[in-house]
Amino acid sequence: MLKVIDASGFISFQDSGRKGFQSFGVPVSGAMDWFAYQSANHLVGNSQNSPVLEIGLGEITFQAKQDCVLAVTGVGYEVQNYIWTFPLWTSFYVRAGWHVQIKKTSGGNWAYLAIAGGFDVPQVLGSSSTYIRGGLGNAFQVGDILQSGKPSTELTKLAARDFPVQKFMQYSQTPIIEVILGPQRERFDNSFFENEYTLSKSFDRMGYRLEGKAIESSDKTELISEGMMMGSIQITNQGQPIVMMADSPTTGGYPKIANVIKADLPLLAQCESGTSTIRFREVSVEEAQEKYSDILNRGFLS
Repeated sequence: MLKVIDASGFISFQDSGRKGFQSFGVPVSGAMDWFAYQSANHLVGNSQNSPVLEIGLGEITFQAKQDCVLAVTGVGYEVQNYIWTFPLWTSFYVRAGWHVQIKKTSGGNWAYLAIAGGFDVPQVLGSSSTYIRGGLGNAFQVGDILQSGKPSTELTKLAARDFPVQKFMQYSQTPIIEVILGPQRERFDNSFFENEYTLSKSFDRMGYRLEGKAIESSDKTELISEGMMMGSIQITNQGQPIVMMADSPTTGGYPKIANVIKADLPLLAQCESGTSTIRFREVSVEEAQEKYSDILNRGFLS
């Protein structure tokens, strides 16, 4: 059990998402960085779909109410456990009464806190993910006691583990994000693939607004709203891209030039506003599938 002492930023429970309800207008939600999310659960011996705490652009301090093992993954944070500082992508033992702080540094947006045994969080429509705009999931506030389940094995066997993240995911402040072409690609010239973009300060779990040279469209015809998903890249009337993220609406009316491949969504999610420079590169569907499969087949995520 963990007692929340202080918290700031976007903090919520997330799992692999609320699937199967998009036809009713319910977003999938889930973790912004699926790779960091699954890695955190792996480090403490949880199932892949166990709920974790997602910390975005903020910090959290809590007190352990009993001995436990925690893991924190992501980019742009550090962990203070009692009197020691721990790196991300590791698991560590916490004794009852100790305070742990996850502190924001720089270089990313999202961190993931997993506890051995998983957080005991009720499900809504088959998921523990929080969707704030829709009032789905579990409210989170200072003073809460976060319950956990039974660990998969002895705590001492789960502590002091680390994960070689660089072998699987090359987080960067200058990523080249791979995409497959979208249904309205022919409306635009090649400037989308030639431009360099930065992440606007106007971003959240629903979408990432990018800023760069305006993309010209040869067809201004309005579209009937059609389906969208995480990674869909719309081009606004001002010629700027918006990438749909975890809380993406299920439909939208702006033309879609491309879709970020799943293997590269974590790289985009961790781009820092005003700092990262982002470029895009086209790949085929087969290449996108191969890249994602390669991550699964080389590691624990299969």
